[in-house]
Amino acid sequence: MNSQSKLEKVEASVIVVQKNAKVSKSVSLNKHKKLKDAGLFALFVGPVLLAFTIIVLIPFFTGIYYAFTDWNGITGAVKWVGLDNFKYIFTEDKQFQASFKLTTKYTVVAIILTNAIGFGLALLVTQMLKTRNILRTVFFMPNLIGGLLLGFIWQFIFVKGFASIGELTGIPIFEQAWLGDANTAFWGIVIVSVWQGAGYIMIIYIAALQNVPQELIEAAKIDGANRWQILRHITMPLVAPAVTICLFLTTASSFKVFDANLSLTNGGPFKSTEMLALNIYTEAFVNNRYGIGEAKALIFFLVVAAITVLQVTISKKKEVES
Repeated sequence: MNSQSKLEKVEASVIVVQKNAKVSKSVSLNKHKKLKDAGLFALFVGPVLLAFTIIVLIPFFTGIYYAFTDWNGITGAVKWVGLDNFKYIFTEDKQFQASFKLTTKYTVVAIILTNAIGFGLALLVTQMLKTRNILRTVFFMPNLIGGLLLGFIWQFIFVKGFASIGELTGIPIFEQAWLGDANTAFWGIVIVSVWQGAGYIMIIYIAALQNVPQELIEAAKIDGANRWQILRHITMPLVAPAVTICLFLTTASSFKVFDANLSLTNGGPFKSTEMLALNIYTEAFVNNRYGIGEAKALIFFLVVAAITVLQVTISKKKEVES
């Protein structure tokens, strides 16, 4: 019995040792797998994260610091002024307030026109047309042209092209100095921005329209629904997610408009068409008041962030309701 009990104890000890070996091997494999995953993460995400930190995060937080200083952007002398820059902007800087109102007006107009025209173009090129692929290319092409170059091209059209058409036809709208008047210059910027952005928005709406089940449309036609009823009650609810995305993109891009504003009017005449982005640029790099420019940029960032978050929230609720 003693020898048998000893043998059992030895076997139990062997089993325990084997189990411990398996556990330690499993722990070692898990550690190796975690180290391998961490290495792959660092290999693929590390460079992008490093670039994002250097290009975006560091300048962003540095800019927040300079927003509370009087730095001129040139010398090394930096003086902390606290909230003085913000007090100046909200109480004395009338041009910033005028630019904010103008940018808000421009954003509302640009959002409506860009999405309406983009959606209309999407409806057109998703029909059974032989030239639909060519039309998609033509409508999207303006988005491929750089903003500054596009602005200078349209500046030539407004100044020289419209004047020539006005001389030939005598139509009053072409005889006006489009970029020399505050009202027509504003609409000139809207025309250029919508002409450039509608094609890009069209592509998003095309993708959404192509995912609408044709069975629903055919069933609605059989039930006697006309095109407007199909569009309103079937198509629009099903493309609501695309509408949310397009509203977000057009809201952000419209508030940040700069290149078209700079190349077309440069804020003129007499700063009547100076948008927020151009106002911030002028304050920082022309007037050499970098601290005030950064304070304006911080306000600009907070406003755009708040508006876009609110817009996405409301649009998402509409998606659920529809």
